Amino acid sequence: MKNTVIGKNALIGKNVHIGNFATIESDVIVGDNTCIGNNVNLLKGTRIGENCQIHAGAILGGIPQDLKYKDEYTFLTIGNDTIIREFVTINKGTASKNKTVIGDGNLVMANTHIGHDCFIGDNCIIGFNVGMAGEVVVGNFANISGLTAIHQFSLIGEHSMVSGMSRIVKDVPPYVLASREPLSYVGLNAVGLKRSGFEVDKLKELKDIYRIIFQEKRNTSLALELIESNFAPTRERDLIIDFIKRSKRGIIKGYLE
Repeated sequence: MKNTVIGKNALIGKNVHIGNFATIESDVIVGDNTCIGNNVNLLKGTRIGENCQIHAGAILGGIPQDLKYKDEYTFLTIGNDTIIREFVTINKGTASKNKTVIGDGNLVMANTHIGHDCFIGDNCIIGFNVGMAGEVVVGNFANISGLTAIHQFSLIGEHSMVSGMSRIVKDVPPYVLASREPLSYVGLNAVGLKRSGFEVDKLKELKDIYRIIFQEKRNTSLALELIESNFAPTRERDLIIDFIKRSKRGIIKGYLE
């Protein structure tokens, strides 16, 4: 470990590899079997789980790029089995949420920025050069393709997929494929859902629900009433309804030829 700096109060787990010129400040925790690449900076308040890969040049736990931040004591938490590729920057939290959270089993590709107080669930893929502003929430198994820009406070539902070079300024509901400009519903994330074990009957249910929301030209409140009265309660139905009801920014629109 050439010219590597490790703070005296850092807690480093077993079988951790630390590359050359890395900096690990005090008040950092690194779990067992994690690999820290060359020139990585792990700044105070960073918590990294087990079996993670942090590639060269990543800067984790940096001060939020938010003028309201007043040096409060906050955190960045990264779960187990997560891969952070080259030159990723992830800021820790502010007084708003107190921490930025990256769950288990995620892949964050090179040059991506994740802002303060974001919450990313488990098994997500965040493509290269994604720019994620503060307080964004991303559900489990979401796939956000490269060069996408995400407005602060946006919600991105689980098992959704967003096409590359997108501009997310409205919330993206679960299970959908979002594409075009402005970003729109263009169908289910069928490939991703099948890979995750969703059966044909479940895909039909989701497709029928989203037909009512996006393709039958009703306002959102009436569409939700129709879904609640015509579809038996299921986890997926209820998740969609709850997501749309708690959306403050409004959801993306349907694409019409």
